[in-house]
Parts: sequence; C-alpha cells; structure tokens
Amino acid sequence: MSPSEAAPLFFLAVVVILLVVRVVCMIAVKLGQPPVVGEMVAGVLLGPSLFGLLLPGVQAAVFPDGIKSLLYVGGQIGLVIYMFGAGYEFNLQSIRKSKKSVAAISSAGTLVPLVLGIGVAVLGTSWVGIGKEGVSLVTSAAFVGVAIAITAFPMMVRIITERGIGSTKFGSLALACGALDDVLAWLLLAVVLGMHAGSLGPIALALGGGLLFALLVFIVGRRLLTRLMGSARVSVDQRVLITAMTLFAAAWFTDTIGLYAVFGAFTVGVAFPRGAASDAVLAKIMPIGSIVFVPLFFTYSGLNTRFALLADPKLLAFALITVVVAIVGKLGASWGAARLAGEPPAIATRVGVLVNARGLMQLIALNVGLAAGIVSPALFTVLVLVALVTTIMTAPVLSWLDRRDARKGSTEVLLMAEPVPVTGKS
Repeated sequence: MSPSEAAPLFFLAVVVILLVVRVVCMIAVKLGQPPVVGEMVAGVLLGPSLFGLLLPGVQAAVFPDGIKSLLYVGGQIGLVIYMFGAGYEFNLQSIRKSKKSVAAISSAGTLVPLVLGIGVAVLGTSWVGIGKEGVSLVTSAAFVGVAIAITAFPMMVRIITERGIGSTKFGSLALACGALDDVLAWLLLAVVLGMHAGSLGPIALALGGGLLFALLVFIVGRRLLTRLMGSARVSVDQRVLITAMTLFAAAWFTDTIGLYAVFGAFTVGVAFPRGAASDAVLAKIMPIGSIVFVPLFFTYSGLNTRFALLADPKLLAFALITVVVAIVGKLGASWGAARLAGEPPAIATRVGVLVNARGLMQLIALNVGLAAGIVSPALFTVLVLVALVTTIMTAPVLSWLDRRDARKGSTEVLLMAEPVPVTGKS
C-alpha cells in the first residue's frame, strides 16, 4: 500500500477509534472507572475479539494491514507525551520521605511477581503450549515474569489525581513505589531482550546507556530547561517546540539503547522544571497526546488481541491462574512488605491495590515483546487479560475500602494526610 493510499484509510481509522473510545470512556466513567480503562477496553473491542468477530469484512476494511504501522507510530507519539506528563506529576520527595518503605515495597513488589510469573510461564508452556516457536523457555518465562512485575504508573497518577488522594501517605507512597517498580521492570526487560538476542551487548548498552542518559538529563538537561522555561524572552510556543524536540530526542536515544521511548519521556518529565511556564507547556502538549494519540496505541494492542483463543478450556484455565498469580504476587507481596516496613494496615492495603494495576505499562511491554518475536498470540491474549482485570479492579476495590472504613468509623485513613501534593516541586 502506497503512502497516498494509506493516508485516507488512516484518517478514517482514527475517526472510528476516537468515536468508539469516547463512547466507551463515558460508560467506563459512569461505572466508576478512570478514562484509561475505557480506552483499554475500546482498543480490545475494535480488534478481532469483537469488531473482527462480528463484522470481519468491515473490520478488515477499517483497519487494513497497511495502516497498522501508522497506528503504531501514532501510538508511540501518544505514549511519549503521556509518559512525559506522568514524570512531571511524579514527586521525588515522596521517595525521600519514605525511603525504607519504598525500597521494601518496590523490591518485594517486583521480585515476588517476577518469580511467580516465571513459574506460571513454565507451567503454561508444558501444559497449554503458550511458548513461541524458536524462543527458549528461559526467555519466554523471564518475559512473563517481567510483564507480571510491571505496575501501571501512569494510570495510578490518574486515579490518585482524580480521587484527590495525592496528599495522603498511601497516595505518595504508591506513586514512589510504582515509579521504581517500572524502572526495575524496564531494566529487567532489557535483560530479557538481551537473552533473546543471545548476547550481553544489548544488556550492557541498555544499562550503561540508561545511566549515562539519566546523568545527562539531571545534570545538564535540567539546568538548560530551567533557564529556557524561566526566560522572559522565550514565548510559550517556543517552549512547546523546545519541549517537543527534547522529548523526541530522549525517546530516540532510549529507544536506540533498548530502554524504549517511554523511559526517556518519563525521565525528562521527572527532571523538567516546575512552575507556571512549565504548566502552560503541559497544558498545550498533554491534551493532544492523551486524547488523540494514546487511543491509537490501545487500538494497535487490541488488533493483536484475540480473546476467541480463550475458547480453549486449557488456555482459559491457564489465563485465570495467571490472573490470580499476578494479583497475589503483586498485591500480596507489596502489602506484606509495607506491613514489615511498619506501615499501618490501611496504608499497606491501599498501596498494594494501587501498584497491582498493570494497565498501560504492561501493554507497552507486551508490544515490545511482540515486536521482538518473543510473544505468541495466545500468551499475548492471556497477558492482556491480566492487564485488564488488574486495572479494572483498582478503583472499585479502593471505593470498597473507603466504604468499609467509613462503616467501621475508622479514623486511620483520615490521619494519613501529608503536606506534599502529587504535583509539588521535585
């Protein structure tokens, strides 16, 4: 398909995507879910799991193979912008104020689900045959472990902001743990990709390049950005241009070294200077990224998800086991570590519930694995189900915990407030 043929089809596909996403998001919000849940569900509905099942001819006409690469690129643009905003919302003080708890929860919340994920992958390979031909059992199992260990940090930011719990102890603690969980998970993913390539080169490049990148951003980039954002001679439009160039340069570099574009965007967001000028830049950049481009990523993921495969009883049973293992491993380990670190039960439970969500980040990891040739269609579908279930359960469980504590007349949650807001200076 030539570019001139692909362009009009791409525009039509985007219109369909945005329309369906808005409708599903409105329903999701009415059901008490954050908008990102609606976006995830809409992406799956537009794929072969529903649209392609009911109207295969129409679905193939709206989403022909020739435009899938365009949807992928558009989705990557959305993710870069979205993760930049997530990094900007992240508060480094939340780590400094609870270093002991953050270290304990992040370590347990990454290692325990990693080990359990490896175990369940070994079971699935021998029982159901979820592995992909040509991929070793060690690589496949390690990838599943990493995917299950991931936390949906961007979704946590949305939930915490929308629920107004950013000033609570558990809100700031969950954000800090979620961010560290994802950093650890991306580093582990780089290791898995290196294993798949059969070389230590990609691992060394990812770890060494990532460290160099972080040092440059925080030591050099932060100072330059602070000057540019604070200069009265630089207009808002020029600040937006500088920010976009910085984001795409960071995305290019981290993508090249194997840490992927989202890592670079998030790092720039954390280092970005705070203030009215920066807020104005984000007010211009974020809406187009989150409203228009991020849904393209969810749809691209949905086009690779085939829930019809779960009609196989064995695969369905394995999928349910994987969901349970993911919840027990992440929520249970994080709760236990928080309690051992001295956090009260109400805080430990809520932190566990928040970091248990996989959402957007797991879908990103799955697409990385798919592009690398590690993930089979069956395994991709199972792990998408994990992402959906663990994400959808987050808001209702938090609401149930609030109602339970209110009925008991517990004042523990009310005493958890801290003076540091989610969007405070880092």
